[in-house]
Amino acid sequence: MTRARLFRFARAGVLALSAVPCTGALAADAELFLPPPPAVFLPADDRTVLETIRWLENKVQADPDDFVAHNKLADRYLQRLRETGNATYLTRASKAARASLAALPPNQNKDGLNLLAQVEFAAHEFSAAREHARLLVGLEPDKAYPYQILGDTLLELGDYEAAEAAFRQMQRLGAVQGITRVATEQRVGKLAALRGDTATAQRSFVRALELALALPVPPRETVAWCRWQLGETAFSVGDYAAAEQHYRDALTTFPDYFRALASLGRVRAARGDLAGAIAQYERVVTILPDPAFVAALGDLYLLAGRDRDAARQFELVEAIARLGAAGGSLYNRQQAMFYADHDRQPQDAYAMAAREYAVRRDIYGADAVAWTALKAGRVAEARTAIQEALRLNTRDARLDYHAAMIARAAADDAAARYFLERALARNPQFDPLQGSVARKIAASSVTGAGASVSTNPDATPPTHDAQPR
Repeated sequence: MTRARLFRFARAGVLALSAVPCTGALAADAELFLPPPPAVFLPADDRTVLETIRWLENKVQADPDDFVAHNKLADRYLQRLRETGNATYLTRASKAARASLAALPPNQNKDGLNLLAQVEFAAHEFSAAREHARLLVGLEPDKAYPYQILGDTLLELGDYEAAEAAFRQMQRLGAVQGITRVATEQRVGKLAALRGDTATAQRSFVRALELALALPVPPRETVAWCRWQLGETAFSVGDYAAAEQHYRDALTTFPDYFRALASLGRVRAARGDLAGAIAQYERVVTILPDPAFVAALGDLYLLAGRDRDAARQFELVEAIARLGAAGGSLYNRQQAMFYADHDRQPQDAYAMAAREYAVRRDIYGADAVAWTALKAGRVAEARTAIQEALRLNTRDARLDYHAAMIARAAADDAAARYFLERALARNPQFDPLQGSVARKIAASSVTGAGASVSTNPDATPPTHDAQPR
C-alpha cells in the first residue's frame, strides 16, 4: 500500500470514529477487574529534590572522592528521570554512579554498583546492566534488591523464564518490606500482561497501587505509574472508557505525568475525539519531545488534514533520532518503527531493528524485525520473526495487525484473516493510522467474501506458519 493510500484510509476511518464498547469476550475479562482506590492529588517535592541535588553537586565538587554523596546524587537524578523523562538526568546519573565506583570499587560500594546497573538499564544498555546485576547478586545473595534489577534486565532482554525466577527470589527475600512488595507486584503485573493474562495484570497493578498508597509517604511517580499501567491494560482489551478514567486518575495524582498525558491523547483518538487527542499530544511534546509522542502527533495532524504541521513533526522525529544516535541506543527501536509505519528508509529501518534484536531478544524486538523486514521486502524473514513476537500470546492488537499484514504479503489468506480479525476484536482502535488501515482491509475482505468479522479474540487459529506457539 502506498503512503498516500494509507493516509487516505486512516483519515476516512478516524474522522468517523465513535466510542467502541468491549466485545463479549473482552467484557468477560473486564468483570474480573478489581476497582482501584479513588485517585487523590499527591504533592510534588520538586523543590526539595532540586535543592538536595544542588547541595550534593556542591559536595562532590568539593570532594570528588565522596562516594556516598555521588550515590545519593545518582539516586536523585534517576528519580527525576522517572518523573520527567528528561534524558539529561540520565547523563548526570551515569556520571555520578561512575564517579562513585571510581572512588570506591564495587565489592565495597554495592550501592554504587546498583545505581550503575539502574543507569545502564535506563539507557537501554541491557547486557551491561545484566552483568552488573549478576555481580551484585553475587555480592548480596541474601538481599532482594539485586534480583529486582536482574529481573528487569532479563525481562527486557527477552529471557522471560529467568526474569520470573529472579522476581520470585526478590519476592521471597523482600516479602516484609513495603516498597519491595510494591515493586514485586508491579513486575508480576508486567509479566502477566506480556503473557496475555490481563485479569492477573490488573489485579497486580491494583495491589501495587494499594501498597504504594499505604506507605508513610506515597511515592507520587509510583502511584501514577500504577494507574497508568491500569489504563494500558484496559486499552489493550479495547475498554476505552476505563482506560481514559485510569489515565485521568494518574493525572489527578501527578498532573503533568508524561506517560498518562500521551496515553490520554491516544485514547481520545480511539474514542473519536481527534481535536482532544491533538491537544493532549501538543501538551506532552512541550514537556517531553519523545520521538514516539512527536510521531503520534504528526499522525494526528495528518488525519486532521494539517499536512504541513505533520511534516514538521516528522522532521523533528528525525532530528531527535540523530541526536540520540550520538549518545547511544535509546531511540533505535522507536526510530525503526517510525520508518516502517511511514514507509520511509525501509532498509535502514530493518538494519536498525536487526542490530538491536541480535542483543535484545524480547518479543517487541522480534516484532520490530518482523515489521521492518516486511517493509524491506524480506517476507520470509518477517514470517519467522513474527512467530517470535507472538510466542507469549500477548494481548496487543498491533502485534496481530503486523502478523496479518505479513501473512497477506505471503499470500496466506487464512492466517491474514485470522490475525486481522483478532486485532480488531481485541482493540479495534489500536492506532489512529494503522488501525484505520486494518478496518478498511477487513471491511473490503468481508464485502468480498460475504462473511462477518469474528468478535472472538481467542478463537482457534488456522494452521499456518505465523500462528503463535
